[in-house]
Amino acid sequence: MLNFVTTNPGKVREATEYLNDEVAQFDFDYPEIQADDLGAVAANGARAAYRAADGPVIVDDAGLFVDAFDGFPGPYSSYVEDTVGVERVWRMTEPEDDRGAAFKTVIAYCDGEAFAATPEPVERDERRGQDLGAGDRGAATTDEQVRSGDDALPVKLFEGRVPGEIVAPRGDGGFGFDPIFEHDGTTFAEMSTEEKNAVSHRGRALSKFGEWYAER
Repeated sequence: MLNFVTTNPGKVREATEYLNDEVAQFDFDYPEIQADDLGAVAANGARAAYRAADGPVIVDDAGLFVDAFDGFPGPYSSYVEDTVGVERVWRMTEPEDDRGAAFKTVIAYCDGEAFAATPEPVERDERRGQDLGAGDRGAATTDEQVRSGDDALPVKLFEGRVPGEIVAPRGDGGFGFDPIFEHDGTTFAEMSTEEKNAVSHRGRALSKFGEWYAER
């Protein structure tokens, strides 16, 4: 059984759509490092969670990357939401010409075994010609880059990305920055759970992971 390290049962339900019900919720408060890269945060959490669960685990870390802020808040999104607030983030981008943004999730997998090199978090055709911001530069793409010591456990990373724009808050659903993030003309807060899951950054990361895990 695969352990999804989260306190959110909604994440587990979403994961079962991609993992054939082979996933269970594992409530573990892993130490979260401060880093400019989602992959490093998720990888560190996956290693700690694997040691606690003594079995295969996945840990996800997500963030909102705003082009006008060079990718900020990225991995610091939860802190910015709590201290600055969703409405104020929109107000700070309102005068900007560029309101482009992206939601990203990185899923880190660890089962104590060795892997081949971790694939690039973003597909090459998505990356080509884009500046994805400071949060992507130097992203961990190999096992060696996500290890923190000689005895560190290998981790496999999978990234999902959804492009969009920062807009005035709309919608009553979702959570976090969903009301100010518009994708294809609709904010995440205006989407039903099913509609959001169909295009979500987490879903895209889970899809990549699910394909790999099925052959594991």
